[in-house]
Parts: sequence; structure tokens; C-alpha cells
Amino acid sequence: MSAATTSSRAWLLLFAAWLVASVSTLGALFFSMVMERPPCVLCWYQRIFMFPLPLVLGVGLLPFDPRAVRYALPLAVAGWLVAAYHCLLYLGFIPAGLQPCTQGVSCADVQIELAGFVTIPLLSLFAFTLIAALLLAARKGTQT
Repeated sequence: MSAATTSSRAWLLLFAAWLVASVSTLGALFFSMVMERPPCVLCWYQRIFMFPLPLVLGVGLLPFDPRAVRYALPLAVAGWLVAAYHCLLYLGFIPAGLQPCTQGVSCADVQIELAGFVTIPLLSLFAFTLIAALLLAARKGTQT
């Protein structure tokens, strides 16, 4: 593959990661601002890792800078870890005593469930997984 083709492919992967992060950020804001669903503590941590991603990835797109992956990937992985913990908490694999939500909204309460099994933490886990996979593919494509 030529350098231009490799760079173009990496840009598209970075753009796809930016798109997923932007839609996820807007979705989180929609749930809390429009649907008036208050986020739990774990949801706040996931937002802390998701909300900077559209900015970091957007800066890396124009002009294209493959080093943006270096800054975005740790955010995606950390968010993925929090989302995985939250999903395990939802599914009952983690005891209630290890639940960080002691005041306010419970981290184990199901606020929204689509198609009988898709919850907000599962959507977050899917988004972080997709972002991390796209960033890893972009990184692999730009390494020589």
C-alpha cells in the first residue's frame, strides 16, 4: 500500500472513531438533558472519558495527525474498563457491597432497557469497544 492510501485509510478510521464518540456524547446529553435521566456515579466516570474524545479526535482529523491515537486510546480503554465494571454490576456479577453509588442514583438500577437487554452501560461498553478497535486499526495502519 502506498503512503497516501495508508494515510487516507487511517484518516477514515479516525473519522469513524470521532463519529462514534460524537454520537455517544450527544446520546449521553440527550438521556440526561432531554429525557431527564440523572446519571449515576459510574455513568459520570464514563462521561469523563467519553466527552473529551470528540475534541481530541477532531483536532487529529484537521489536519490529519496520526498521533491523536496516542492521546485518545488511553481515554477509550479507561472508559471501557469503567463500562465493563458497570455492566458486570448490572448483571449481578459484582456484589452490591462493591457498588460505588451510595447516594443518589443507584448504579444497579435499570433506567432504560431497549429490546429487553440493551442498557445504557451496554451502549457505553459497545461505543468504547468500537472506538478502541478503530483507534487500534488506525495506529496499525500508520506504523511503519
